[in-house]
Formats: sequence, C-alpha cells, structure tokens
Amino acid sequence: MIDLKKKINVCEPLITKNAKKYINDCIDTEWISSAGKYLEDFEKKWAKYCGADEGIAVTNGTSALQVAFKSLNLQPGDEVIMPSFTIISCATAIIEAGGKPVLVDCYPDTWCLNIEQMKEKINNKTKAILVVHMFGHPAEMDPIIKVVKRHKLYLIEDAAEAHGATYNNKRVGSFGDLACFSFYANKLITTGEGGMVLSNNKKLTKKIRSLRNLSFRSDRRFYHTEIGYNYRLTNMQAAIGISQIENLKNHINIKRKNTFLYNKIIKKMDLPLRLPSENENSKSVFWMYGVVLKNKKLNAKILAQKLANRGIETRPLFLGMHQQPVLKKMKLFNNEKFPVTEELSRFGLYLPSGLKLNKKKIDFICNALKDIFHESRK
Repeated sequence: MIDLKKKINVCEPLITKNAKKYINDCIDTEWISSAGKYLEDFEKKWAKYCGADEGIAVTNGTSALQVAFKSLNLQPGDEVIMPSFTIISCATAIIEAGGKPVLVDCYPDTWCLNIEQMKEKINNKTKAILVVHMFGHPAEMDPIIKVVKRHKLYLIEDAAEAHGATYNNKRVGSFGDLACFSFYANKLITTGEGGMVLSNNKKLTKKIRSLRNLSFRSDRRFYHTEIGYNYRLTNMQAAIGISQIENLKNHINIKRKNTFLYNKIIKKMDLPLRLPSENENSKSVFWMYGVVLKNKKLNAKILAQKLANRGIETRPLFLGMHQQPVLKKMKLFNNEKFPVTEELSRFGLYLPSGLKLNKKKIDFICNALKDIFHESRK
C-alpha cells in the first residue's frame, strides 16, 4: 500500500502569501466577479511581460483558443496548419470556428511542429498557422514568420506551456497575430483555471473582448448580432495571477534547475531515456520533465505503472490528433501517419516536475527508474 503522504505528485503549484492578501482584498472590497482592478492589472502586466500591446483574460486555455480562431472569421474550407502532437483543444477550436485542421509531425528533440512539412501543406485554402511551443520550448519562429508573411497568413501561438520562454531573446506570445495562454494549476503561472489571448491587432482584440462577453453590444444591452460566450475571468482569479507574475522568475529558475539536475543524474546512471534538450537560440522554461524510452522493451504505460507502484506519479505525452477516436469519427485525418508523434505517444511520459520538487525527490525518482530498467533486463 502506497503511503499517500509520501507520494510524489506529478506537479504542484507554488502559491505565495501575496495571493492570499490580494484575494482577501477582493473579498473585503466585494469585487469578486468579472471586473475589478486585479483583472485589468493582470491583463496589462501579462501583455507587457510578453511584449504584446493588449491582453484579454478568459476562463481557460481552451476558451482562449476558441475566441482566437472565432475572431479570424474562418469560412468553410479554410485550412489551419497545426501539429498533430498537441492537446485536442487546438484542433477543436479550429473546427468550432468553421475551419479545417491540417496536421504536420513534430521534431524529435523539441517536439515543436516540423517546419518543412508545414511548408509542404500550404495551399490556396490555407488561412493560418498554429504554432505550439511544446513543453516549454519555443518553436523556431524566424523561418515560420518568413513563410507566414510570404503567404499572407495569420500566425497563432499556443504558448500555454511556455510562460516566459524566449526565442532569440524575444518572449513567446509576442510573435503571432494572436497568442493563447493557459493558467491551469500545472502551468508556470496559475490562476486555478484561466487563460488569456495577447495581440497587437486592435481589430482582433476588440472582436475577442466582445466574444468572451456574450457579444454584448455597447449601444444596446441584451441585443446580440452574433454568437458569443461567457468566458470571463474573475477578479479573484486575476489576483492570484498577479501574485504569480511577481514570482515567475523564481518559477522559471526552479524548472530549469530541476531539469538540469534530472539530466545530470540520468546521464550519470546511463539510463535508456531520451532527455529534454534546448536549442542554442532558445531558452526553454521546461514546463514538464518529459522523457522518451530508448529501450522499446517497455512502453510509457508500463513504465508509468511501475513508477506508480513506487509512489511516483507521471503523465503520458499527448496522443496525436490523427489518432484521436472522436476526430476519426468525424472522418478527419484518414490514413495519416506521423511517426515522431506516434513514438512520443507510445514511449514518452513526463516525470514529477512541480515547483516544490527538490533534489531528494529527484534522487528517489531516478533511483526508481534505475531499478525498473535493471529489472526489465532480466
């Protein structure tokens, strides 16, 4: 029987005293809903930090993607190129906005979308490229931006996993026409649940502000000329977000330090794992410590169970969009294959990566891995 008190969780947030202070202020002043000084401040501070003009806070990362794509006014047959290796929210947001997702594979090192395949998929129906900065590592933005400008496409960033990551010293969230963030509990900045869209495009930000608020008109209340959503973030959630921005530098330092420590120990033990890496022109925030099995005698599911038996929680990597049963039922991506995505899905997982992780726990996890691999050789 596993002692739950000794269980190593896959992720824990780090909440500061200021979070409680700011939330109590919301309660004391009774600004607890979807307006207030913390909400406005959170939008402005996060936009400024990332290098964007404006931020629109929403209920979560999925709703950020939904209003972002809805604002583009996609027409039937319009295509959006995106990686297969990502969360399903990316594909469903495109579909719900009236577009068609077109998939490419990812690179085996950064797990970001394959740029050469992206170029090959562009045609006269292509309207946008969705770039996902995977597991804290930025995509190679320069060649992507060149392609986007040449073909006059929209560029959307999903930066949900990459708060504070940089490419050529420029923060993610500042490259695209729109950039979407999640502030779920396992992200580098959390508001419990929450998200934001960043943009420098005033026309798109005006549309997104309307969409997140049921498309209310400013000239006549309860009179609606298009479909909108109730995707408003609360002032209390934003208050937590402010406290998280204040501590983000520390969060990034913890993630990077723990990743390099994991790498050092695993390399020293010579364990059969492919480890996180970092391109020379990028600074990853290593959102989660993802590894891929080299020894194909085990798969990720078996390894996860063996680690769970030792009180170590893990998570699988994403199942590719082309393998998702619900999308197959919709007759999407028939007979498409993406070998890197499929390998990551079958042989990849991420180890405990929370902001409260320490050397003692990392040593314990790595020794457990060593024992498991030793047993598998017998």
